[in-house]
Amino acid sequence: QVELVESGGGMVQSGGSLRLSCAASGSIFSDNDLGWYRQAPGKQRELVAHITTYGSTYYADSVKGRFTISRDNAKNTVYLQMNSLKPEDTAVYYCKLVEFSPRGDFDYWGQGTQVTVSS
Repeated sequence: QVELVESGGGMVQSGGSLRLSCAASGSIFSDNDLGWYRQAPGKQRELVAHITTYGSTYYADSVKGRFTISRDNAKNTVYLQMNSLKPEDTAVYYCKLVEFSPRGDFDYWGQGTQVTVSS
């Protein structure tokens, strides 16, 4: 019954900012990665950023220096602060949880939230 709920998507002008949030609920093992993916029309889904339980981060080259991923372990919530947005950032953004438990590894996805950047 793990559920991921995203919020914060919307429309913004080029150069503007948005902050995405994803709250995870249910029984979640403490060792897990949280990440953001995006998919634009006509393109494959791509990894934007991810963060481990202990704060190690990874960013796609296309967003380095503009996006920041963070997490609040007490709230099981991951954030994506997006600054200096460009039209090419327009996509549906998905939150993903990868749980590393003694029972095995399990993946969970959110429903997605639309981000539209106008020029």
